[in-house]
Amino acid sequence: MPRIRLRTQILLLQVVIIIVSLAAGFGIVVHRVDADTRTEYGHRAEAIAETVASDTDVRAGAAAQSAARRAGRPATQEELAAAPLQRQAVAITQRTGVLFVVIADDAGYRIAHPDPSQLGAPLSTDPSTALGGDVELTQQRGTLGDSVRAKAPVLGPDGTVVGLVSVGISTETVAEAARRTLLLLAGLAALALAVGIVGSGLLARRWRRLTLGLEPEEMAELIREQNAVLHSGSEGVIAIDAKGIVRVINDRARELLGVTAEAGTPLADLGLTERVSGVVATPTETPVAAAVNERVVLVASRRVHRGETDLGTVLTAVDRTDVEALTRELDSVQAMSSALRAQRHESANRVHVVAGLLRDGRTDEAIAYLDEIAGRAGVLPVSGLDSLDEPHLKAFVSAKAARARERGVVLRVGADTALVGVLTHPVDTTTLVGNLLDNAIDAAADGDEPREVEIDVLRDGDDLAIIVTDSGPGFTVEDPFVEGVSTRTDPTVPGGRGLGLVIARQVARGHGGEVTVVERGGPGADEPTTVMATLPQGVLDDAT
Repeated sequence: MPRIRLRTQILLLQVVIIIVSLAAGFGIVVHRVDADTRTEYGHRAEAIAETVASDTDVRAGAAAQSAARRAGRPATQEELAAAPLQRQAVAITQRTGVLFVVIADDAGYRIAHPDPSQLGAPLSTDPSTALGGDVELTQQRGTLGDSVRAKAPVLGPDGTVVGLVSVGISTETVAEAARRTLLLLAGLAALALAVGIVGSGLLARRWRRLTLGLEPEEMAELIREQNAVLHSGSEGVIAIDAKGIVRVINDRARELLGVTAEAGTPLADLGLTERVSGVVATPTETPVAAAVNERVVLVASRRVHRGETDLGTVLTAVDRTDVEALTRELDSVQAMSSALRAQRHESANRVHVVAGLLRDGRTDEAIAYLDEIAGRAGVLPVSGLDSLDEPHLKAFVSAKAARARERGVVLRVGADTALVGVLTHPVDTTTLVGNLLDNAIDAAADGDEPREVEIDVLRDGDDLAIIVTDSGPGFTVEDPFVEGVSTRTDPTVPGGRGLGLVIARQVARGHGGEVTVVERGGPGADEPTTVMATLPQGVLDDAT
């Protein structure tokens, strides 16, 4: 037997509850309607009886008939049928729609009756209560059938009881009125049942939409899987619903993106950087590099749908800080390797020249050639490099000079450079310098002649200042430190370009320094593009 879904069980339970509640309430109402209808018609009969009993003609006629009976001369049936009192009683009966209006004298004999043949006969029910001066309200069976009837005393001029008025309403009339009321109530109950069933159906439908059609055990399993995935992986995950409210943030996302807000916070109040917020606003499954605090992360996002329902957006973040550091170190090694290969190629060419001269017996020319090479050995490949007496930077700048020559750019060390000692943070410092030089070389290569880049490295005590100037076209963006802003594209770089200056500033700030643009350069500018970086405690005296 197939298992009934929870939403179907809830729907059936609600329908059963509605039916039971309506049935119980309807049973109580049925009992009350019957009793209240009888009471209502009884009061109606009572009001008619008292009104007729207080009529002047009725009082005078009843008093006259009572006096005639006490004198031994009661009126005959024919006289009673022709009397005004009989005509008045019949008229009231027709006008009010009651079963009967009967008038009797103080001896209990009928002096007005709907059936003329009953005139002069005694009443079929006990008149003692009404003749005693009290109003009586009962349900009795008389000559005209079952009725709800009221009996009211008729008082003479001196206040004594001279007769009574009995007004009856058929029990069938009462029952018909009760049925009409019950039919109306039954219609209302049916309407309430229909509204309840429709409401229950809509509630079940909303339940299905909110739970995405999942059963409780499926939702429990989904939650277990979600917790296992979110808190065991290396990726940061943030889930935002269709209304822009953050619903899920795992610990890794808090660490990578610097998020401190709790789930339930609007996306605008989450504290994400502009770059990351842009990835959420415009979902892209292609990773985008972003700088957050001292980290470089790759972020991506995608919309999530189940059927036609939009469930929101999921943002993922992967740490790229270590990879970026290794990439920069590898760039440095590759630059140095390229420089060494160039030198080896040049040395091999020179050896071939010497060997050729010696084979031809041209010893003097070979010796002169060797003297020339020996004389040029002290000539540095980078102008001004001899003033940079720091092993890491000296080798690094020499390697970058080789890369610059490949791009058609001349790299030189400025005349103001004077650095003696060793770097406190060689890896971070070469990373910072590498980013600044790469940007400058790329810019100079894109500019007009002369394509030049100059670097000055200054020492003030233990503090280090690095100034890079290029002849390129200058910065064309308002803020060059905004991550992702670049005039060049490179599909081989995960997350895209536009992080060079951002990473340089991160490195500098990580050691209490800063990177600033001194001159923006560009067409019509008096000064070339200049960027300066400072590193407090960036250099130490060489202990050797």
